[in-house]
Amino acid sequence: MKENKEAPQIMHLPEVVSTNQSLRACIGSRLLPEGSVLWADNQTAGRGQMGNSWESEPGKNLTFSVVLYPDVIPVNRQFLLSQITALSVQETLSQYTDEVRIKWPNDIYWKDQKICGMLVENDLAGTTIYCSIIGIGLNLNQECFVSNAPNPISLSQITGKHYDREEILHQFLSRFYSYYLLLLQEKEEEIRQAYQSVLYRNDAYYPYQDAEGSFDACIEGIELTGHLLLKLRDGSIRRYAFKEVSCLL
Repeated sequence: MKENKEAPQIMHLPEVVSTNQSLRACIGSRLLPEGSVLWADNQTAGRGQMGNSWESEPGKNLTFSVVLYPDVIPVNRQFLLSQITALSVQETLSQYTDEVRIKWPNDIYWKDQKICGMLVENDLAGTTIYCSIIGIGLNLNQECFVSNAPNPISLSQITGKHYDREEILHQFLSRFYSYYLLLLQEKEEEIRQAYQSVLYRNDAYYPYQDAEGSFDACIEGIELTGHLLLKLRDGSIRRYAFKEVSCLL
């Protein structure tokens, strides 16, 4: 954590290519206080994990990025940053509707539909993380999705209400800063338990698919490295990194 005691800055722009890219450019020109945020009304090329695009109607949703300097976090524990981010989103949305869950590793689902995605980009320095830029796309007020994404939904579609994007942002940040303090206090087990308690499909056997085909399994646990442990009906355990397995909807 950098020795910068300034309060986090919250920056707003009408349009960016991506909030992660724009926030990185800001950091390149000056060291922003830790926890600083850039949010935008429109992203012309928002990105998700593995280069996926993110559809967001201009002015309707909450698209933003946060910067941290978590240089006390070992590289092999970087999944903790995904966990505290996902928990902060899940708890924020749970104020307005139920059945909000975290789909491993860090998508946010309402029932079987995706309401939020994120992209965590970590810059490493030796065995620790020098800088982390966490980008979040949260579907708030969009009423129609036109991309080929299979299952998007917005909070407005769920509840029939309109939401103030800046208000939701501040609610998220309050939770996020609290979880980050827990992380810096080495409360890893508390974070892990909170994360696993709200995992999507953590209550029974469900169909999954990997390179070898489809199978039924239940979630056995999440390793500290972020690997998913699935238990098959015969009692065997399989271990997966991100994108090595998918749950069948």
